[in-house]
Amino acid sequence: MREVTVEAIARKVKELFLAANTRIGADILEALEGALGREKSPLGRSVLSMILENNRLAAQEGMAVCQDTGLAVVFVKLGQEVLIRGGGYQDAINRGVEEAYREGYLRLSVVDDPLFERRNTLTNTPAVVYTDLVPGDRILIRVTARGFGSENMSALGMLKPADGPQGVIDFIVTAVKNAGPNPCPPTVVGVGIGGTADRAMVMAKEATLRRLGRPHPDERYARLEAEALKRINALGIGPAGLGGSTTALAVHIETMPTHIAGLPVAVNLCCHAARHAEGSL
Repeated sequence: MREVTVEAIARKVKELFLAANTRIGADILEALEGALGREKSPLGRSVLSMILENNRLAAQEGMAVCQDTGLAVVFVKLGQEVLIRGGGYQDAINRGVEEAYREGYLRLSVVDDPLFERRNTLTNTPAVVYTDLVPGDRILIRVTARGFGSENMSALGMLKPADGPQGVIDFIVTAVKNAGPNPCPPTVVGVGIGGTADRAMVMAKEATLRRLGRPHPDERYARLEAEALKRINALGIGPAGLGGSTTALAVHIETMPTHIAGLPVAVNLCCHAARHAEGSL
């Protein structure tokens, strides 16, 4: 049994959210630079150049990449041989989020009651936390700051099994088309297939965290990703929705078994400010 303190968890969460909000991952930067070289639209190239310059300045100055610094979402793979000591596990995560947003001067975007009072919690908490218990004595923490320009464009389809692969691709492309410029393209398109309605949505969000350039290990789903991406970029929405051939940087699909009578498909879009980071304890 290995012991990990809640203080260590809070420090790691704080570190990751500060990094996610100010430094875009090398895979995203590489994809944006590649898109700039391929983009045929002069306006699209101008937008991509501005995005890259914005990302460079944010990292250089330690400032937020985007004014919407998001709702904190945390995915944790918790080793079953880890003993957490010194307090509450989720309290530690929320403490790390609060400290990151306060010390990083990041916008506080969380309201307490979702419908009536909608008072700002002034801490950007509570975070949305997903925890999977896994073998081992380590804790892997992945964080993402979810802006709601893209989150509001999420889509869920309870397809029929007979709809098949083409039906899935059609649903993905239609979801991106309907989103238009709202999710701040170019986007990373996360897709969850299988499970239940709620689980498909979680898979779709988690799929946006996959490193770009890593297709699905099953060649059938990898081909689905490639075909969906090709059709999405043929829509002409382009960078910032101003036209062009770069509407998405990648399509990432995650799957799990489902019921014989169903084919849940969820789409979750991640804007070009793909603010995520990961670390382990």
